Amino acid sequence: MPRQATKADPQKQLMIKVKACQRLIKEAAYYEKETKENEERLQKMKDEQKDPYDIKKFEEVLGESQMMIPESIGRRDKALDDLRDFVSVLEKDEAENNDLMTCEWMVEAKKLAPSEKKTADEGEDVAITAVDGLAEGEAF
Repeated sequence: MPRQATKADPQKQLMIKVKACQRLIKEAAYYEKETKENEERLQKMKDEQKDPYDIKKFEEVLGESQMMIPESIGRRDKALDDLRDFVSVLEKDEAENNDLMTCEWMVEAKKLAPSEKKTADEGEDVAITAVDGLAEGEAF
């Protein structure tokens, strides 16, 4: 029996978008933290006059980490914009989605992606999530 195309549950869509944004925020913060740690480690290697080959290879590792920062920030910002747009559509249909407007995912969505996007002069529109508690290799 073929499945009929039905309109997806807005609360489930909201949950998926919120979780994706949370993961991408953690990922961007992780790359920034990793880059800072690698820069410190590279400087320590240079100060201790380690093998030039090892230093060169570690500079390549650092370069890869630095390349991931703009990419992860771009994915994070795109997901936040998508979440912001989705929330605004749900708010327009507020009469139909009254229960949805007060659910935990809507509260979290409004924290992550406020409806008014701040300009660069006003600062980040997202708080940086601490990743100190993540274990090595832990999934976001």
